[in-house]
Amino acid sequence: MNSYGPFPGARPRRLRTTPAMRRMVAETRLHPADLILPAFVREGITEPVPIQAMPGVVQHTRDTLRKAAVEALEAGVSGIMLFGVPEDAKKDAAGSAGTDPDGILQVAIRDVKAEVGDELVIMSDLCLDEFTDHGHCGVLTEDGRVDNDATLERYAEMAQVQADAGVHVVAPSGMMDGQVRVIRDALDTIGKEDVSILAYTAKYSSAFYGPFREAVGSSLQGDRKTYQQDPANLRESMRELALDLEEGADMVMVKPAGPYLDVLAKVAEAVDVPVAAYQISGEYAMVEAAAEKGWIDRDKAILETLTGIRRAGAQMILTYWATEAARNLSRTV
Repeated sequence: MNSYGPFPGARPRRLRTTPAMRRMVAETRLHPADLILPAFVREGITEPVPIQAMPGVVQHTRDTLRKAAVEALEAGVSGIMLFGVPEDAKKDAAGSAGTDPDGILQVAIRDVKAEVGDELVIMSDLCLDEFTDHGHCGVLTEDGRVDNDATLERYAEMAQVQADAGVHVVAPSGMMDGQVRVIRDALDTIGKEDVSILAYTAKYSSAFYGPFREAVGSSLQGDRKTYQQDPANLRESMRELALDLEEGADMVMVKPAGPYLDVLAKVAEAVDVPVAAYQISGEYAMVEAAAEKGWIDRDKAILETLTGIRRAGAQMILTYWATEAARNLSRTV
């Protein structure tokens, strides 16, 4: 007894006494294989182009992309998500470069496949926004609205050329109604039943995408609020989830990750397919900017954010720190 009552019998602090103890009882473990590296490849450049809003991230040349893929593989990263950045002159209203077999994204898929084969899971963004002169994720009607069903026809073509280039996983990110079913049918029609679909199931209209628009040279006019989700909504995500699974999604994703951990946890609890989360450009930029100011410990903040996403239920995390984080994690195993 002390003057304020009995000493506590239960002492949770006993399990926090040393680093070895904390490691032994950790409930969430982050592994290099949980990580996927998003990478940008830009047409017509001979040197990598730094992305100003994302320190340490670049628009790759074809050669440096191949090198980045090898480095990710050697670090233990499981996959690489490719985004193509065409020359401005090749952008048009229909995003034709996105379905050109010799377009930059298809070329990049073939390059990476030739370099790493099946040892690294090669994923490709399946969306038109990088390739359209208006910057939207689909084709437009005469009055400027995104035409859902006309866009689905373009997505079917994109899926086929990406599969022909050798991709393992296509990742439709446009949030068009019915996109997963159309893409699955398009892939099966050409005998690509083994190509998986990672559905962007809950993709929110977020303020955190800003740096990404620089990364892909976006020509966006207006916003994407008529097809990306309202940040206020959660039940809507569960409806999108049910539809994606019914249509044949092999894996599902929540994007962004950090501001939507509640959505991620609910999705992960509801499904028996693999769940991914995308730690997006704005999340990356905030940590880098605060660290550059000396306001936070960069390495600890990176690990903490990734652990939080993993704890919320993500089995796979797309992060621009994938290779670096994987190397650091390997040193602690």
